[in-house]
Amino acid sequence: MNWTQTLRSLLPLGAALAWLAATPAAGAATAQEIINSKCVTCHTQVGDQVNRLQQRKSPEGWLMTVTRMRTMHNAPLSPEEVRTVVKHLADTQGLAPSETQGARFAMERRLNTIEQHKTELFGQMCARCHSGARVELQRRPMAEWEHLVHFHLGQFPTTEYQAGGRDRDWLGIALKEMVPYLAKTYPYESKAWNDWKARAPVSPVGRWTVAGRWPGKGDYAGVMTVAAGSAADRYAVELEGTWADGSPLKGSGAALVYTGYEWRADLDVGGVKMRQVLALDGDRASGRMYEREQDASGGDLSAARQGAGTTVLAVQPALIRAGETATLRIVGTGLDGDVKLPRGLTLTETVSRDANQLVLKVSAAKSSAKGVKTLQVGATSSPLAVFDRIDYVKVAPEYAVGRIGGNGGSTPVVQGRFEAIAHSVGRDGKKGTKDDWAIGPVPARWSVEPFNEVAKEDRDAEFAGLMDADTGIFTPAGAGPNPKRRMSTNNAGNLNAVATVNEGKKTLTGKGHFIVTVQRWNNPPLP
Repeated sequence: MNWTQTLRSLLPLGAALAWLAATPAAGAATAQEIINSKCVTCHTQVGDQVNRLQQRKSPEGWLMTVTRMRTMHNAPLSPEEVRTVVKHLADTQGLAPSETQGARFAMERRLNTIEQHKTELFGQMCARCHSGARVELQRRPMAEWEHLVHFHLGQFPTTEYQAGGRDRDWLGIALKEMVPYLAKTYPYESKAWNDWKARAPVSPVGRWTVAGRWPGKGDYAGVMTVAAGSAADRYAVELEGTWADGSPLKGSGAALVYTGYEWRADLDVGGVKMRQVLALDGDRASGRMYEREQDASGGDLSAARQGAGTTVLAVQPALIRAGETATLRIVGTGLDGDVKLPRGLTLTETVSRDANQLVLKVSAAKSSAKGVKTLQVGATSSPLAVFDRIDYVKVAPEYAVGRIGGNGGSTPVVQGRFEAIAHSVGRDGKKGTKDDWAIGPVPARWSVEPFNEVAKEDRDAEFAGLMDADTGIFTPAGAGPNPKRRMSTNNAGNLNAVATVNEGKKTLTGKGHFIVTVQRWNNPPLP
Protein backbone atom coordinates (compact mmCIF):
# COMPACT_ATOMS: atom_id res chain seq x y z
CA MET A 1 0.00 0.00 0.00
CA ASN A 2 1.51 3.38 -0.99
CA TRP A 3 1.42 6.51 1.15
CA THR A 4 -1.49 8.10 -0.69
CA GLN A 5 -3.59 4.96 -0.36
CA THR A 6 -2.58 4.53 3.29
CA LEU A 7 -3.53 8.05 4.24
CA ARG A 8 -6.76 7.92 2.30
CA SER A 9 -7.71 4.77 4.19
CA LEU A 10 -7.15 6.74 7.38
CA LEU A 11 -8.90 9.85 6.15
CA PRO A 12 -12.26 9.26 4.47
CA LEU A 13 -12.37 12.77 2.98
CA GLY A 14 -9.96 11.46 0.34
CA ALA A 15 -7.22 14.02 0.98
CA ALA A 16 -3.74 12.93 1.95
CA LEU A 17 -3.54 15.23 4.98
CA ALA A 18 -7.18 15.97 5.79
CA TRP A 19 -6.63 14.85 9.37
CA LEU A 20 -5.40 18.39 9.97
CA ALA A 21 -8.76 20.02 10.52
CA ALA A 22 -10.56 17.11 12.18
CA THR A 23 -12.02 17.57 15.66
CA PRO A 24 -11.75 14.69 18.18
CA ALA A 25 -14.94 12.89 19.08
CA ALA A 26 -16.48 13.68 22.44
CA GLY A 27 -15.14 11.42 25.17
CA ALA A 28 -12.23 10.20 23.05
CA ALA A 29 -9.17 8.85 24.82
CA THR A 30 -6.30 11.26 25.43
CA ALA A 31 -3.05 10.88 23.51
CA GLN A 32 -1.20 9.72 26.61
CA GLU A 33 -3.84 7.07 27.27
CA ILE A 34 -3.51 5.83 23.69
CA ILE A 35 0.29 5.72 23.92
CA ASN A 36 0.16 3.90 27.26
CA SER A 37 -2.34 1.31 26.06
CA LYS A 38 -1.36 0.76 22.42
CA CYS A 39 2.25 1.85 21.91
CA VAL A 40 3.96 0.28 24.90
CA THR A 41 2.91 -3.19 23.73
CA CYS A 42 6.01 -2.93 21.52
CA HIS A 43 7.92 -0.01 23.02
CA THR A 44 9.28 -0.30 26.54
CA GLN A 45 8.36 2.34 29.07
CA VAL A 46 10.31 3.65 32.06
CA GLY A 47 8.24 6.10 34.06
CA ASP A 48 6.78 8.58 31.60
CA GLN A 49 9.46 7.88 29.00
CA VAL A 50 8.59 5.60 26.08
CA ASN A 51 11.56 4.06 24.31
CA ARG A 52 12.17 5.33 20.75
CA LEU A 53 10.07 8.46 21.29
CA GLN A 54 13.12 10.61 22.02
CA GLN A 55 12.60 12.48 18.77
CA ARG A 56 11.19 15.82 17.66
CA LYS A 57 9.48 16.28 14.30
CA SER A 58 7.10 18.36 12.22
CA PRO A 59 3.41 17.37 12.14
CA GLU A 60 3.99 15.67 8.79
CA GLY A 61 6.98 13.81 10.18
CA TRP A 62 4.99 12.47 13.12
CA LEU A 63 2.14 11.48 10.79
CA MET A 64 4.58 9.41 8.74
CA THR A 65 5.94 7.72 11.87
CA VAL A 66 2.57 6.91 13.46
CA THR A 67 1.11 5.77 10.14
CA ARG A 68 4.09 3.45 9.64
CA MET A 69 3.45 1.92 13.07
CA ARG A 70 -0.14 1.27 12.05
CA THR A 71 0.38 -0.11 8.57
CA MET A 72 3.71 -1.94 8.88
CA HIS A 73 3.68 -3.06 12.52
CA ASN A 74 -0.07 -3.54 13.04
CA ALA A 75 -0.38 -0.97 15.81
CA PRO A 76 -4.11 -1.10 16.65
CA LEU A 77 -4.77 2.60 16.06
CA SER A 78 -7.97 3.99 14.61
CA PRO A 79 -7.86 7.02 12.31
CA GLU A 80 -9.13 9.15 15.19
CA GLU A 81 -6.38 7.84 17.46
CA VAL A 82 -3.75 8.56 14.80
CA ARG A 83 -4.90 12.18 14.65
CA THR A 84 -4.89 12.48 18.44
CA VAL A 85 -1.40 11.03 18.88
CA VAL A 86 0.07 13.09 16.01
CA LYS A 87 -1.33 16.28 17.52
CA HIS A 88 0.09 15.43 20.94
CA LEU A 89 3.54 14.53 19.63
CA ALA A 90 3.79 17.59 17.37
CA ASP A 91 2.82 19.83 20.29
CA THR A 92 5.11 18.28 22.90
CA GLN A 93 7.97 17.02 20.72
CA GLY A 94 7.88 19.34 17.75
CA LEU A 95 10.23 21.89 16.24
CA ALA A 96 10.76 25.53 17.06
CA PRO A 97 10.05 27.93 14.17
CA SER A 98 13.75 28.63 13.67
CA GLU A 99 14.43 24.90 13.38
CA THR A 100 12.21 24.62 10.28
CA GLN A 101 13.89 27.38 8.28
CA GLY A 102 15.33 26.25 4.97
CA ALA A 103 13.21 23.09 4.94
CA ARG A 104 9.65 24.44 4.98
CA PHE A 105 9.34 23.88 1.23
CA ALA A 106 8.81 20.16 1.94
CA MET A 107 5.82 20.78 4.21
CA GLU A 108 4.47 23.36 1.75
CA ARG A 109 4.71 20.87 -1.15
CA ARG A 110 7.06 22.98 -3.25
CA LEU A 111 8.26 19.84 -4.98
CA ASN A 112 10.37 21.51 -7.68
CA THR A 113 12.74 23.02 -5.11
CA ILE A 114 16.39 22.27 -5.81
CA GLU A 115 18.14 21.77 -2.47
CA GLN A 116 21.54 23.12 -1.55
CA HIS A 117 22.99 20.72 1.01
CA LYS A 118 25.24 21.84 3.84
CA THR A 119 27.85 19.23 2.98
CA GLU A 120 28.50 17.06 -0.05
CA LEU A 121 28.46 13.93 2.10
CA PHE A 122 24.99 14.75 3.45
CA GLY A 123 23.68 14.91 -0.11
CA GLN A 124 25.33 11.62 -1.03
CA MET A 125 24.39 9.67 2.08
CA CYS A 126 21.01 11.08 3.14
CA ALA A 127 19.46 13.00 0.25
CA ARG A 128 19.93 10.65 -2.68
CA CYS A 129 16.71 8.71 -1.95
CA HIS A 130 14.54 11.42 -0.37
CA SER A 131 14.80 15.15 0.26
CA GLY A 132 17.34 16.49 2.69
CA ALA A 133 14.45 18.42 4.24
CA ARG A 134 12.99 15.19 5.60
CA VAL A 135 16.13 14.84 7.73
CA GLU A 136 16.34 18.54 8.59
CA LEU A 137 12.76 18.51 9.92
CA GLN A 138 13.58 16.18 12.81
CA ARG A 139 15.80 16.18 15.87
CA ARG A 140 17.28 13.15 17.65
CA PRO A 141 19.97 12.30 20.23
CA MET A 142 23.00 10.36 19.04
CA ALA A 143 21.51 6.95 19.86
CA GLU A 144 18.36 7.68 17.87
CA TRP A 145 20.30 8.80 14.80
CA GLU A 146 22.21 5.52 15.05
CA HIS A 147 18.92 3.60 15.29
CA LEU A 148 17.76 5.42 12.14
CA VAL A 149 20.78 4.16 10.20
CA HIS A 150 20.06 0.57 11.22
CA PHE A 151 16.37 1.06 10.41
CA HIS A 152 17.31 2.08 6.88
CA LEU A 153 19.24 -1.13 6.28
CA GLY A 154 16.58 -3.26 7.95
CA GLN A 155 13.71 -1.68 6.04
CA PHE A 156 15.58 -1.04 2.78
CA PRO A 157 18.33 -3.70 2.57
CA THR A 158 19.35 -2.69 -0.96
CA THR A 159 20.53 0.72 0.29
CA GLU A 160 24.16 -0.42 0.25
CA TYR A 161 23.90 -1.80 -3.28
CA GLN A 162 22.20 1.10 -5.04
CA ALA A 163 24.08 3.79 -6.93
CA GLY A 164 25.76 6.02 -4.37
CA GLY A 165 25.98 3.19 -1.87
CA ARG A 166 27.92 0.36 -3.48
CA ASP A 167 30.94 2.55 -4.26
CA ARG A 168 31.78 3.09 -0.57
CA ASP A 169 31.57 1.58 2.89
CA TRP A 170 28.06 2.94 3.30
CA LEU A 171 27.35 1.53 6.76
CA GLY A 172 30.76 2.49 8.08
CA ILE A 173 30.45 6.06 6.82
CA ALA A 174 26.87 6.32 8.08
CA LEU A 175 27.76 5.22 11.61
CA LYS A 176 31.18 6.83 12.00
CA GLU A 177 30.67 10.10 10.11
CA MET A 178 26.99 10.82 9.52
CA VAL A 179 25.61 9.89 12.96
CA PRO A 180 27.94 12.31 14.85
CA TYR A 181 27.31 14.99 12.22
CA LEU A 182 23.51 14.62 12.46
CA ALA A 183 23.54 14.53 16.25
CA LYS A 184 25.54 17.77 16.35
CA THR A 185 23.68 19.56 13.54
CA TYR A 186 20.16 18.42 14.46
CA PRO A 187 20.29 17.73 18.23
CA TYR A 188 17.37 16.57 20.34
CA GLU A 189 18.05 19.18 23.01
CA SER A 190 18.17 22.80 21.86
CA LYS A 191 17.80 26.27 23.29
CA ALA A 192 15.45 27.21 20.43
CA TRP A 193 13.00 24.47 21.42
CA ASN A 194 13.21 25.21 25.15
CA ASP A 195 12.62 28.91 24.50
CA TRP A 196 9.68 28.13 22.21
CA LYS A 197 7.99 25.87 24.75
CA ALA A 198 8.21 28.65 27.34
CA ARG A 199 6.55 31.28 25.14
CA ALA A 200 3.04 32.60 25.72
CA PRO A 201 0.68 31.24 23.01
CA VAL A 202 -0.85 33.73 20.56
CA SER A 203 -4.35 33.01 19.29
CA PRO A 204 -4.92 33.41 15.53
CA VAL A 205 -8.55 34.45 16.06
CA GLY A 206 -9.34 37.65 14.15
CA ARG A 207 -9.37 39.12 10.68
CA TRP A 208 -6.27 38.79 8.52
CA THR A 209 -5.40 40.53 5.29
CA VAL A 210 -3.92 38.01 2.84
CA ALA A 211 -2.01 38.42 -0.40
CA GLY A 212 -0.15 36.15 -2.75
CA ARG A 213 0.72 35.09 -6.26
CA TRP A 214 -0.41 31.89 -7.95
CA PRO A 215 1.43 30.86 -11.16
CA GLY A 216 -1.10 30.32 -13.92
CA LYS A 217 -3.67 32.55 -12.20
CA GLY A 218 -1.83 35.68 -11.06
CA ASP A 219 -1.99 37.87 -7.97
CA TYR A 220 -4.74 37.63 -5.37
CA ALA A 221 -5.71 39.48 -2.19
CA GLY A 222 -8.47 39.34 0.37
CA VAL A 223 -9.48 38.86 3.99
CA MET A 224 -9.29 35.66 6.02
CA THR A 225 -11.53 35.54 9.08
CA VAL A 226 -10.52 33.09 11.81
CA ALA A 227 -12.97 32.09 14.56
CA ALA A 228 -12.49 29.75 17.49
CA GLY A 229 -13.64 26.18 16.83
CA SER A 230 -15.17 23.55 19.06
CA ALA A 231 -11.86 22.43 20.59
CA ALA A 232 -8.46 23.82 21.48
CA ASP A 233 -6.27 24.83 18.53
CA ARG A 234 -9.14 24.30 16.07
CA TYR A 235 -10.58 27.17 14.06
CA ALA A 236 -13.26 27.99 11.52
CA VAL A 237 -11.94 29.87 8.50
CA GLU A 238 -13.63 32.14 5.96
CA LEU A 239 -11.75 33.53 2.97
CA GLU A 240 -13.02 36.29 0.71
CA GLY A 241 -11.11 38.30 -1.87
CA THR A 242 -10.40 38.79 -5.55
CA TRP A 243 -7.91 37.74 -8.18
CA ALA A 244 -6.05 40.38 -10.16
CA ASP A 245 -8.60 40.10 -12.99
CA GLY A 246 -11.43 40.91 -10.58
CA SER A 247 -12.86 37.42 -10.34
CA PRO A 248 -13.93 36.35 -6.84
CA LEU A 249 -11.86 34.31 -4.41
CA LYS A 250 -14.18 32.89 -1.78
CA GLY A 251 -14.05 29.84 0.44
CA SER A 252 -14.46 28.37 3.89
CA GLY A 253 -13.15 25.50 5.94
CA ALA A 254 -11.33 24.59 9.13
CA ALA A 255 -7.82 24.85 10.50
CA LEU A 256 -5.74 23.15 13.16
CA VAL A 257 -2.62 24.65 14.74
CA TYR A 258 0.22 22.37 15.81
CA THR A 259 3.13 23.29 18.07
CA GLY A 260 1.63 26.74 18.61
CA TYR A 261 2.44 28.02 15.10
CA GLU A 262 2.08 25.32 12.44
CA TRP A 263 -1.19 26.27 10.69
CA ARG A 264 -2.85 23.58 8.57
CA ALA A 265 -6.19 24.43 6.96
CA ASP A 266 -8.52 22.65 4.57
CA LEU A 267 -10.79 24.92 2.55
CA ASP A 268 -13.35 24.66 -0.20
CA VAL A 269 -12.60 27.60 -2.51
CA GLY A 270 -15.07 27.94 -5.35
CA GLY A 271 -15.69 24.19 -5.35
CA VAL A 272 -11.96 23.33 -5.33
CA LYS A 273 -10.45 21.62 -2.27
CA MET A 274 -7.51 23.70 -1.06
CA ARG A 275 -4.92 23.39 1.67
CA GLN A 276 -2.99 26.06 3.54
CA VAL A 277 0.38 25.33 5.17
CA LEU A 278 1.50 28.42 7.07
CA ALA A 279 3.88 29.41 9.83
CA LEU A 280 2.23 31.78 12.30
CA ASP A 281 4.46 34.48 13.77
CA GLY A 282 2.39 36.59 16.14
CA ASP A 283 0.49 38.99 13.90
CA ARG A 284 2.08 37.70 10.70
CA ALA A 285 1.85 34.45 8.77
CA SER A 286 3.43 33.11 5.61
CA GLY A 287 3.48 29.92 3.57
CA ARG A 288 1.58 28.41 0.69
CA MET A 289 -1.97 27.63 -0.42
CA TYR A 290 -2.48 24.90 -3.02
CA GLU A 291 -5.00 22.50 -4.53
CA ARG A 292 -5.34 19.43 -2.36
CA GLU A 293 -5.44 16.98 -5.27
CA GLN A 294 -3.00 18.90 -7.50
CA ASP A 295 -0.32 20.32 -5.24
CA ALA A 296 1.66 21.69 -8.18
CA SER A 297 -1.17 24.23 -8.50
CA GLY A 298 -0.65 26.75 -5.75
CA GLY A 299 1.09 29.92 -4.69
CA ASP A 300 2.65 31.95 -1.92
CA LEU A 301 0.43 33.33 0.82
CA SER A 302 1.33 36.13 3.21
CA ALA A 303 -0.99 37.39 5.93
CA ALA A 304 -1.11 40.14 8.54
CA ARG A 305 -3.59 40.54 11.37
CA GLN A 306 -5.80 43.58 10.94
CA GLY A 307 -5.58 46.15 13.72
CA ALA A 308 -2.03 45.20 14.67
CA GLY A 309 -0.20 48.09 13.02
CA THR A 310 0.82 49.07 9.52
CA THR A 311 2.08 46.38 7.18
CA VAL A 312 2.47 46.30 3.40
CA LEU A 313 2.15 42.70 2.29
CA ALA A 314 2.37 43.25 -1.46
CA VAL A 315 2.21 45.65 -4.36
CA GLN A 316 0.31 44.06 -7.25
CA PRO A 317 1.76 44.10 -9.81
CA ALA A 318 5.16 44.81 -8.28
CA LEU A 319 6.54 46.43 -11.44
CA ILE A 320 5.99 49.49 -13.65
CA ARG A 321 7.57 50.51 -16.94
CA ALA A 322 9.10 53.97 -17.25
CA GLY A 323 7.02 56.20 -19.52
CA GLU A 324 3.75 54.40 -18.77
CA THR A 325 0.83 54.59 -16.34
CA ALA A 326 -0.23 51.53 -14.33
CA THR A 327 -2.86 50.63 -11.74
CA LEU A 328 -1.22 49.29 -8.58
CA ARG A 329 -2.99 47.48 -5.76
CA ILE A 330 -1.29 47.86 -2.37
CA VAL A 331 -2.36 45.17 0.09
CA GLY A 332 -1.73 45.25 3.82
CA THR A 333 -3.04 46.52 7.15
CA GLY A 334 -3.29 49.95 8.72
CA LEU A 335 -2.71 51.65 5.35
CA ASP A 336 -3.70 55.10 6.63
CA GLY A 337 -0.37 56.85 6.23
CA ASP A 338 1.02 58.90 3.38
CA VAL A 339 2.08 57.09 0.23
CA LYS A 340 5.63 57.75 -0.87
CA LEU A 341 6.51 56.64 -4.40
CA PRO A 342 9.99 56.05 -5.83
CA ARG A 343 11.65 59.00 -7.54
CA GLY A 344 10.13 59.70 -10.96
CA LEU A 345 6.74 58.16 -10.16
CA THR A 346 3.62 60.31 -9.75
CA LEU A 347 0.25 59.50 -8.23
CA THR A 348 -2.38 60.44 -10.81
CA GLU A 349 -5.50 59.00 -9.15
CA THR A 350 -6.58 57.24 -5.97
CA VAL A 351 -9.10 54.73 -7.31
CA SER A 352 -10.04 53.36 -3.87
CA ARG A 353 -8.67 53.32 -0.36
CA ASP A 354 -9.29 51.69 2.98
CA ALA A 355 -7.14 50.49 5.85
CA ASN A 356 -6.30 47.22 4.11
CA GLN A 357 -6.10 48.02 0.42
CA LEU A 358 -5.14 50.94 -1.81
CA VAL A 359 -5.74 51.04 -5.54
CA LEU A 360 -3.69 53.75 -7.22
CA LYS A 361 -3.03 54.93 -10.74
CA VAL A 362 0.64 55.76 -11.00
CA SER A 363 2.61 57.33 -13.83
CA ALA A 364 6.32 56.68 -14.29
CA ALA A 365 8.38 59.28 -16.11
CA LYS A 366 10.80 58.05 -18.74
CA SER A 367 13.58 59.48 -16.60
CA SER A 368 12.57 57.43 -13.52
CA ALA A 369 15.42 55.76 -11.69
CA LYS A 370 15.59 52.12 -12.76
CA GLY A 371 15.86 49.14 -10.45
CA VAL A 372 14.04 47.54 -7.55
CA LYS A 373 12.83 50.51 -5.50
CA THR A 374 10.48 50.79 -2.53
CA LEU A 375 6.91 52.02 -2.33
CA GLN A 376 6.22 53.29 1.15
CA VAL A 377 2.98 53.68 3.12
CA GLY A 378 3.52 55.33 6.46
CA ALA A 379 6.58 53.71 7.98
CA THR A 380 6.41 50.44 6.02
CA SER A 381 7.37 49.64 2.45
CA SER A 382 7.39 46.98 -0.25
CA PRO A 383 9.54 46.40 -3.36
CA LEU A 384 8.51 47.91 -6.70
CA ALA A 385 10.55 47.32 -9.85
CA VAL A 386 10.90 50.30 -12.19
CA PHE A 387 12.25 49.39 -15.64
CA ASP A 388 12.53 50.81 -19.12
CA ARG A 389 13.18 47.60 -21.06
CA ILE A 390 13.35 43.84 -20.72
CA ASP A 391 16.75 42.50 -21.69
CA TYR A 392 16.10 38.79 -21.26
CA VAL A 393 13.61 36.31 -19.83
CA LYS A 394 14.04 33.35 -17.51
CA VAL A 395 11.53 30.58 -16.92
CA ALA A 396 10.58 29.76 -13.33
CA PRO A 397 11.07 27.11 -12.20
CA GLU A 398 14.24 26.52 -14.20
CA TYR A 399 13.86 22.79 -13.66
CA ALA A 400 10.55 21.03 -13.02
CA VAL A 401 9.04 17.56 -12.96
CA GLY A 402 5.55 16.67 -14.15
CA ARG A 403 3.97 13.23 -14.13
CA ILE A 404 1.65 11.31 -16.41
CA GLY A 405 -1.42 9.84 -14.72
CA GLY A 406 -5.15 9.34 -14.82
CA ASN A 407 -6.42 7.36 -17.82
CA GLY A 408 -8.34 5.05 -15.51
CA GLY A 409 -5.55 4.79 -12.95
CA SER A 410 -5.61 5.84 -9.29
CA THR A 411 -2.90 8.51 -9.58
CA PRO A 412 -3.75 11.83 -11.27
CA VAL A 413 -1.37 13.75 -13.52
CA VAL A 414 1.03 16.22 -11.92
CA GLN A 415 1.03 19.46 -13.87
CA GLY A 416 3.88 21.75 -14.70
CA ARG A 417 3.26 25.44 -13.95
CA PHE A 418 5.61 28.07 -15.27
CA GLU A 419 6.11 31.83 -15.19
CA ALA A 420 8.21 34.13 -17.36
CA ILE A 421 10.45 36.34 -15.20
CA ALA A 422 11.75 39.46 -16.96
CA HIS A 423 15.31 40.58 -16.23
CA SER A 424 17.37 43.68 -16.84
CA VAL A 425 21.12 43.87 -17.27
CA GLY A 426 23.03 46.11 -14.92
CA ARG A 427 25.19 49.13 -15.64
CA ASP A 428 27.84 46.97 -17.29
CA GLY A 429 25.32 46.10 -20.03
CA LYS A 430 26.30 42.42 -19.92
CA LYS A 431 23.88 39.57 -19.40
CA GLY A 432 24.53 37.14 -16.59
CA THR A 433 26.64 39.32 -14.30
CA LYS A 434 26.04 40.20 -10.66
CA ASP A 435 24.59 43.57 -11.71
CA ASP A 436 21.59 41.94 -13.41
CA TRP A 437 18.27 42.23 -11.60
CA ALA A 438 14.86 40.58 -11.83
CA ILE A 439 12.00 42.81 -12.92
CA GLY A 440 9.26 40.29 -12.19
CA PRO A 441 6.69 38.04 -13.87
CA VAL A 442 5.38 39.18 -17.26
CA PRO A 443 2.83 37.76 -19.72
CA ALA A 444 4.22 35.31 -22.26
CA ARG A 445 3.21 32.87 -24.97
CA TRP A 446 4.04 29.34 -23.98
CA SER A 447 5.11 26.25 -25.88
CA VAL A 448 7.26 23.16 -25.46
CA GLU A 449 10.08 21.72 -27.51
CA PRO A 450 12.23 18.57 -27.29
CA PHE A 451 15.06 18.96 -24.80
CA ASN A 452 17.59 17.13 -26.98
CA GLU A 453 17.93 15.03 -30.12
CA VAL A 454 16.75 11.86 -28.43
CA ALA A 455 13.57 13.62 -27.27
CA LYS A 456 13.10 14.97 -30.79
CA GLU A 457 13.47 11.52 -32.33
CA ASP A 458 11.00 10.07 -29.80
CA ARG A 459 8.51 12.92 -30.52
CA ASP A 460 8.24 13.74 -26.82
CA ALA A 461 6.70 17.17 -27.47
CA GLU A 462 3.88 15.49 -29.36
CA PHE A 463 3.04 12.78 -26.85
CA ALA A 464 3.95 14.03 -23.36
CA GLY A 465 0.99 16.40 -22.93
CA LEU A 466 -0.35 19.85 -23.72
CA MET A 467 0.93 23.32 -22.83
CA ASP A 468 -1.63 26.11 -22.42
CA ALA A 469 -0.18 28.92 -24.54
CA ASP A 470 -1.70 31.67 -22.38
CA THR A 471 -1.18 30.43 -18.82
CA GLY A 472 2.02 28.38 -18.86
CA ILE A 473 0.20 25.36 -17.41
CA PHE A 474 1.32 22.03 -18.86
CA THR A 475 -1.04 19.08 -18.41
CA PRO A 476 0.70 15.72 -18.96
CA ALA A 477 -0.89 13.00 -21.04
CA GLY A 478 -2.56 9.86 -19.72
CA ALA A 479 -0.72 7.00 -18.06
CA GLY A 480 -0.15 3.58 -19.56
CA PRO A 481 1.36 2.33 -22.82
CA ASN A 482 0.74 4.32 -25.99
CA PRO A 483 0.59 2.14 -29.15
CA LYS A 484 1.42 5.20 -31.28
CA ARG A 485 4.84 5.54 -29.67
CA ARG A 486 7.92 3.55 -30.48
CA MET A 487 7.75 0.18 -28.72
CA SER A 488 4.35 1.27 -27.29
CA THR A 489 6.11 3.06 -24.45
CA ASN A 490 4.30 5.47 -22.12
CA ASN A 491 3.89 9.23 -22.56
CA ALA A 492 6.95 10.35 -20.59
CA GLY A 493 9.03 13.08 -22.20
CA ASN A 494 12.11 15.27 -21.88
CA LEU A 495 11.14 18.83 -22.79
CA ASN A 496 11.89 22.52 -22.61
CA ALA A 497 9.13 24.84 -21.45
CA VAL A 498 9.53 27.88 -23.72
CA ALA A 499 8.32 31.40 -22.86
CA THR A 500 8.12 33.95 -25.68
CA VAL A 501 7.87 37.64 -24.79
CA ASN A 502 7.54 40.48 -27.30
CA GLU A 503 9.68 43.43 -26.28
CA GLY A 504 9.22 46.20 -28.84
CA LYS A 505 10.61 44.88 -32.10
CA LYS A 506 12.49 42.10 -30.35
CA THR A 507 11.29 38.64 -29.46
CA LEU A 508 12.74 37.28 -26.24
CA THR A 509 12.64 33.63 -25.23
CA GLY A 510 13.41 31.79 -22.04
CA LYS A 511 13.58 28.06 -21.45
CA GLY A 512 13.14 25.79 -18.47
CA HIS A 513 14.00 22.10 -18.40
CA PHE A 514 10.83 20.06 -17.87
CA ILE A 515 10.75 16.31 -17.38
CA VAL A 516 7.43 14.50 -17.73
CA THR A 517 7.91 11.17 -15.99
CA VAL A 518 5.89 8.28 -14.58
CA GLN A 519 3.52 8.28 -11.63
CA ARG A 520 4.85 8.67 -8.13
CA TRP A 521 3.31 5.69 -6.40
CA ASN A 522 4.88 6.44 -3.04
CA ASN A 523 3.93 10.02 -2.25
CA PRO A 524 4.57 10.70 1.46
CA PRO A 525 3.71 13.94 3.28
CA LEU A 526 7.42 14.83 3.25
CA PRO A 527 9.14 14.01 -0.07
